[in-house]
Amino acid sequence: MAIKRTAAAKSKAESSDAPETSVAVELNPKTTFYEFGGPLGAAAMVTFLPLLVLFLAVGCDKTGYPSQKVLSMTRDDFLALFSLNSLRVLFDPMAIGGYIAYIIWLVAFTLTVKGDKYPGSKLRNGKILKYECNGSYSGFESSNCFSVLLSFFSLAIYCAKGPGIAPAIWVYEHWVGINVASILFAFAASFWAYSNSFEPGALLALGGNTGNMIYDFMIGRELNPRIGDLDVKFFVELRPPQMGWLLTNICMALTQYHNLGRITNSMALVVIFQAWYSIDSIWNEPLVLTTMDITNDGFGFMLAFGNLCWVPMVYGLQARYLVDFPLDLTIVQVILIIALQLTGFYIFRSANSLKNSFRTNPNDPALKDIKYIETKAGTRLMTNSWWGYSRHINYFGDLLMALAWCLPTGFSSPIPYLYFFYFAFLLWHRQGRDEHKCRQKYGEDWVKYCKIVPYKIIPGLYPLFTISNCNSYPFTNTLLFNSGIY
Repeated sequence: MAIKRTAAAKSKAESSDAPETSVAVELNPKTTFYEFGGPLGAAAMVTFLPLLVLFLAVGCDKTGYPSQKVLSMTRDDFLALFSLNSLRVLFDPMAIGGYIAYIIWLVAFTLTVKGDKYPGSKLRNGKILKYECNGSYSGFESSNCFSVLLSFFSLAIYCAKGPGIAPAIWVYEHWVGINVASILFAFAASFWAYSNSFEPGALLALGGNTGNMIYDFMIGRELNPRIGDLDVKFFVELRPPQMGWLLTNICMALTQYHNLGRITNSMALVVIFQAWYSIDSIWNEPLVLTTMDITNDGFGFMLAFGNLCWVPMVYGLQARYLVDFPLDLTIVQVILIIALQLTGFYIFRSANSLKNSFRTNPNDPALKDIKYIETKAGTRLMTNSWWGYSRHINYFGDLLMALAWCLPTGFSSPIPYLYFFYFAFLLWHRQGRDEHKCRQKYGEDWVKYCKIVPYKIIPGLYPLFTISNCNSYPFTNTLLFNSGIY
């Protein structure tokens, strides 16, 4: 059942007349293009992504990635997977309860720990939402943060004096059930968001109002769904994925310690690198306010499943692999992997920080040497420093880090490299969406900018598409939409 909006919003909706309805239509115009392959692509994502998560959880074990059972599976074995008994085994009440408790814990601290309030981007209705960022340094300045630290210390003391590392081993042993719980919770959040988007006064995402239920459910209809003071999309964007990823990796490292009596250098690299990324993301929480996820995308299955399930369950695949197949690296391998990680992180963080500073305070004296194009849309596009090397230089740093996280697993199986190949495809697709939106927004100014900064992701190596066809994917979907194929 959809959450009811404020009395003021309800009153306004009840007293609406024809002119107000016209204004509402202008604020929420019907979407006339598709992305991600339209409804067919959306249906495929909603169906096959959860199945892929289940395959990685069930079909990979100590016998191999994929497991020997998967490799020797017959047709009858495959069909038996869909029997009632097989499906019943996937449901682990303890794991489901643990996952829900974890989400409640995150929500509680999000709402109680005080932090600085940051303005979001100006919305189409003229409003500027305020976001309380208490995951960053500001949270550590608050006395309420003491409760967070106390919780961690209490848990550490409990484990040291009581069950030891048994809770970490429990996570490894109940991994399938935890994956199922995250999938179910993601679907529940997606259904809530979709139904809630039909409440009066909802501001819809420009890309999520096609009228096709499957597509809008996947891409997300409402731009900023809220439950009281909790901005659901902003919360889901960082807290569950990054904290879940961090905690599961720690659990895998402790499980390896339980099995071997030590932690291998490969496991140490994976856990440290990915923990660094997670903590840095939460610490720099305000930077997410200028990303496309917050400013453009609606909250639907794509963001709900991606952040509640995909990131914490799939991104940490390397750590789980190293529990089943521990590996010791040579000192040369360790040094090279660390160098790759440091290079990627430096590019990623410094480029994003520069972009955020330029957007929020372009007249800062520290940015006096930045060159830019003044567009007719009123936005300035940087053409030197990091953003002169490529239009998405931060993606390049992300790719380098993604590779550094996979290399410690060796080369015995391609599955631990799933993250790198998936992430490369994701960034390629995302830059295509960025190009399309920027071409629409800036017009000829964008063409001029592309001539100055010709490379899309990798400097000097990735002008894979010319400026003229950078919009071919969204344009094709627009044709399919208008022709009635979808």
